Amino acid sequence: MMTLLTNTHGLMHALSGAALAVSDEAGHAAGHASGPVAQTFAAGPMFGLLVVALPLLACILCGLCAMGRVKTKLPAFLTVLCLAGSFLVTLALYLQHHGQPAGTAWIIQGFEWIRLDYRQMVDSVVQSRSFIANFGLYVDSLTCLWMLFVTGLATLIALYASEYMSHDVGQGYNRFFAAFSLFVFSMACLVMADNLVLLYLGWEGVGLCSYLLIGYFYKKPSAVAAAKKAFILNRIGDLGLALGIMLCYVHFGSVEYKVIFEKCAPYMASLAAGQLDQIPLIAQFIPLCLMIGAFGKSAQLPLYVWLPDAMEGPTPVSALIHAATMVTAGVFLIARTYPLFLMSEYALPIVAWVGALTALLAATIGMAQFDIKRIMAYSTVSQLGYMFAGLAVLTSVGGAAHVFTHAFFKAMLFLACGAVMHGFAGQLDLRKLSGVGSMPGWRVVGIAMLVGCLNLAGFPIITAGFWSKDMILGEAFANSQMQAIGWILLLTAGLTAYYTFRVYFRVFVGPKHYEPGDEHHGDDHGHDHGHGHADGHDEGHQTSGKHGFHPHAPGWAINTVLATLAVAAFVIVPLVALNHGGWVKDMVGASSAQFNEKAAYLIAAKGDLHTKFFGFDAHKAMMVVSSIVGLIGIAVAFVLHYQGRTTAATSKADALLPAFGPIAKWAQNKWYVDEFYNAIVRMPLLALAQIFHWFDKLVIDGLVDFFGWTPRGLGGSLRPAQSGEMHTYAVGMAGGLAVMAVVVIVVLM
Repeated sequence: MMTLLTNTHGLMHALSGAALAVSDEAGHAAGHASGPVAQTFAAGPMFGLLVVALPLLACILCGLCAMGRVKTKLPAFLTVLCLAGSFLVTLALYLQHHGQPAGTAWIIQGFEWIRLDYRQMVDSVVQSRSFIANFGLYVDSLTCLWMLFVTGLATLIALYASEYMSHDVGQGYNRFFAAFSLFVFSMACLVMADNLVLLYLGWEGVGLCSYLLIGYFYKKPSAVAAAKKAFILNRIGDLGLALGIMLCYVHFGSVEYKVIFEKCAPYMASLAAGQLDQIPLIAQFIPLCLMIGAFGKSAQLPLYVWLPDAMEGPTPVSALIHAATMVTAGVFLIARTYPLFLMSEYALPIVAWVGALTALLAATIGMAQFDIKRIMAYSTVSQLGYMFAGLAVLTSVGGAAHVFTHAFFKAMLFLACGAVMHGFAGQLDLRKLSGVGSMPGWRVVGIAMLVGCLNLAGFPIITAGFWSKDMILGEAFANSQMQAIGWILLLTAGLTAYYTFRVYFRVFVGPKHYEPGDEHHGDDHGHDHGHGHADGHDEGHQTSGKHGFHPHAPGWAINTVLATLAVAAFVIVPLVALNHGGWVKDMVGASSAQFNEKAAYLIAAKGDLHTKFFGFDAHKAMMVVSSIVGLIGIAVAFVLHYQGRTTAATSKADALLPAFGPIAKWAQNKWYVDEFYNAIVRMPLLALAQIFHWFDKLVIDGLVDFFGWTPRGLGGSLRPAQSGEMHTYAVGMAGGLAVMAVVVIVVLM
C-alpha cells in the first residue's frame, strides 16, 4: 500500500510538473506534436447535420414498420441504407474539414434547443446571463475520427444483424433495428455535440438503447437482470457526469465547448508556471466528477461488473455497443475535455491507476472463463483500461489510436463468436467446440477470428493492435514516475495474448468436435451459453448426435462483414504505424485532445520524461519487449491448449490447475466481486429498503390513518345521541342523573 501511495504521489507530480523537451526524436518516438496547435472556430457546412439525422430517420422508419406489422427484412435494409448514408456524409465532412488549417473546429448550428435568460446579482450589480444549449455540432478532427469508425462499423454490423436476427423477423426484428438506429443517433449526438448538455442527451440515449438491447430477450430472466444491472450501474456514473456539467456552468458560465476551452487558457498559463494553487478548487473538482461518468460508461473499476453480463444481448449488440462504440464514450469524454483534466493534479493519476488495475483484473478473469463471448467481454474491459491508462500517461495519441484499432478487431472477434453461437445453437463453451475453423462453411469465420486474435494479442509489426498498444507502453516506461503502471500494462499484454489464443486454439483448430447449445432444444436465442448437452459430433463419426443436429454455416451477409473487417484490420495498420501514430496522430494532434501535447510542451520540468529502459530508449525497447511478451503468451497457449490435445473438453492446462490452489477457482468465479457487491451494497440496501417500507407502512401510513380515523370514531360515538328517539334521550337523561348522584355521594362521603 505504501508503494502504491508513493507511486501515486510521484505520478501526481509528474503530471503537474513534467515537461517534454521538444525534439524530433521525442516527437517521433512518443507521438507528441512538435508544439501546441491553437484552436480556431468557424461555421461548418449544414450538411453535417445529416450525420445525426439519418440514423434518426432509420429509427422512425423502423417504428413505422412495427406499426405496419412488417414481417420482412425491410427494417434491416432501411437501417443499413441510412447508416451507410451517414457514413458517407461523415466521410465528406472529414474530407472537407481536412483541407482546413490545423486546429480548426467547426460549429454547425442546428436549431435553438435550450435557452434561458435571467438576471443575477453579482457584487451588488445586476447582470444579465444566459444558459444556452443549442442543438449544434462541434466538428474537429477528433470528431471526424470517432464518427468515421462509429458509422462505418454500425453499417457493417447492421448488415451482419440482418442475417443474424433473421430468426426473429416480425415485431422483434422491427424493435431491434429501431433501437439499433436510435443508438447510432444517440452516439452521434454524444460525439458531435457542441455543448455538454447535448453530450449528456446522447450519453443517456446510448444508456437507454443499451438497456433495451441487452434486455432484447425480455422473457429471459438473466437478460432482464443484466439489462437492469447495466442501467443502474451506469446511472451511478451518470450522476458524476451530471454534477460535472453543473459545475462547468457554475464556474465557466457556459456549457459550450468553445467558451469552456477559451476560459481554460488562464489555467494553462498557471499550469505552465507550476502554480496549481492559482487554479480554483471548483475547477479542479470538475474533472473528478467527469471521471466518475467515464468510469461508469466505459466499465472501469469499480463499475465494470455490468459489461460482462451485457453479453446476454444479441451478438451484434455486443459487437457495436459493448465493444466498438458506446464503451469508448468514457475515453472520448476525457479526450474531448482534456484541458479540464489537466486542471487537477489528482484526476489523471486516478485515471491512470484505475485504468491499469482494471486492465490487469479483467485479464486475470478472462483467462479463466470458458464462455468465449464472455472472455471477449472481459477482454474489452481490459483493453478499455489500456485506453484510460494511455490518456493518463500523457499520450492521447496512443489512447485514441487504441480506441480506433480496437473498434475494428474487437467487433470482428465478437461477430466471429456470434457466428459460432448462431451456427451451433447457442453453444459458446470452448470445452464443447473444436476444429470449427476447418469445418466446411466456417473458413471465413476461422480466418477472421485468427486476424482478430493476432491484433488483440499485439502480434509484432503486421497488426494495428501492436502499434497502438506499443505507444501506450512506450510512453508509460519513458516517464520515471509511471514505471509501475508500465509494468502492470506489460504483464496485462502477456495475459491478453495467452487468453486470446487459448480461445483460438481450443475452438477453431484441433480435432473436430461440436455439441449444440440449449437453442437446439427449443430454448430462446441467447440462452445460457456454455451448457450444451452431450449429443455432439466427433470427427469420423457417422452421426451428428442423437437429435440429428447439424451446424448452420453463416450466410453471405455474415461472411461478407467478417471478410471486410479482416481486410480492414490490415488496411488500418499504416494509419497508426507510420511515424508512430500516423494518421491518427494527425487527427488527435489538431483537436481538443492536443492539449495533452500542449501541457507536456508548456509545464516546467520536474521529472524525467526520457527515462531509459535498462539503458535503451523506452519507446524503441517496448517494440521489442512487448513483442517478446506477446509471443510468449501465444506460445504458452499453443503448448497448453493445442499441442497434443485430442479432445475438446480437456487440455494440458487442466493438469496445472491444482498447482494454483484456490486461485484458479477464484478467477473462474470472477474473484467474487459480484458476491462482494451483493453482500456490502445490494443486500444492505435491500434490507434498508424493507425497513423503510415497513416504517412507511406502519408509522407514516399509521399516523395518517389514525388522524383520519379519529374524527370518524368520535363522530360515530356521538351519532347515537342524536338519533331522534325519545326513549333513547330518556335513558340518557336517567343515566346522567345516576352518574351525578354517584359523584355527589362520593364527594360528600
